Amino acid sequence: MNFASDNAYGAMPEIVAALATANQNAAQSYGGDEITARVRARLRDIFEHEVFVYPVVTGTAANALCLATLVPPHGAIVCHAESHIAVDECGAPEFFSHGAKLITLEGEHAKISPPAIEHALAHFQKGFVHHAQPTAISLTQASERGTVYSRSELGAIADVARSRDLKLHIDGARFANALVHLNATPADLTWRAGVDALSFGATKNGALGAEAVIFFHEKDVADFEYRRKKSGHLLSKMRFLSAQLDAYLEDGRWLKAAARANAAAKKLADAIAQIPGAELASPVEANALFVRLPDATVARLRKAGAVFYDWTPPANGKTLIRLVLSFATPEEAVNRFIATAQSE
Repeated sequence: MNFASDNAYGAMPEIVAALATANQNAAQSYGGDEITARVRARLRDIFEHEVFVYPVVTGTAANALCLATLVPPHGAIVCHAESHIAVDECGAPEFFSHGAKLITLEGEHAKISPPAIEHALAHFQKGFVHHAQPTAISLTQASERGTVYSRSELGAIADVARSRDLKLHIDGARFANALVHLNATPADLTWRAGVDALSFGATKNGALGAEAVIFFHEKDVADFEYRRKKSGHLLSKMRFLSAQLDAYLEDGRWLKAAARANAAAKKLADAIAQIPGAELASPVEANALFVRLPDATVARLRKAGAVFYDWTPPANGKTLIRLVLSFATPEEAVNRFIATAQSE
């Protein structure tokens, strides 16, 4: 019963098989291979737009290198206070941008709103040498609380970005889960909504370790390739990174995996909602749920072998916990968790 993270489970068998196939012959290094070219073509078709695609190994690298390319050292990035770039990347965006400031905002269910962004930006005077210069907005899709920005919400934030001459970046570690929830196209949730760049995640949804930075406008690529090389994320045997993405995207496999994870989260949420004293803290819109459970229930689940994170310290006899479902979470584990939680 491991619900600690979607990173806890392994890779799709098809991705493991694709790596073995990629290992059979020689290929051009540093991304000059046929598999990397095929990934670019797949993503161009998927997004219905010319895309500039750069595979990297980790989500932290994707976020930090992308934002560093969009934002100068004296710039500032607007993001949610719980976002991965603000909490879980050990200062990587600041490090790779050589000092850009993160403007962290509060917002219900880990989402930020246009009014909150406007309020924050009002504190920074454009062209005033004493102020960091806001340059980008970074959204997490799906959010750190498992919620999803709708197309209209994205559009409204993009309007703020355009009016202020800011770039709009998406941390898409769980982008597939957001797409499935909204039944939207990749284009609808990115460039058509005004998004300039996407950190396209695959690791949490069935890859061994593969992400991609996607720019939707060639002018935004700027010096990204040099930054990727300098940071150590230009792999000489790039085909093994690209093979994962190729298999991930083939035949809609990435969306099918996300749909399984989302469905498992919905099943678990529906059952937990029936437990006396349980309280869902945020809408369940992707593959994660945040629930307040009586401390006795939390202890009983852990004694039975369930693995999950406490999200806040216990208070008033309850603890807020996070449960994350994977494409590979066994149905039996979900059923056993439910049975244990519901037992007295």
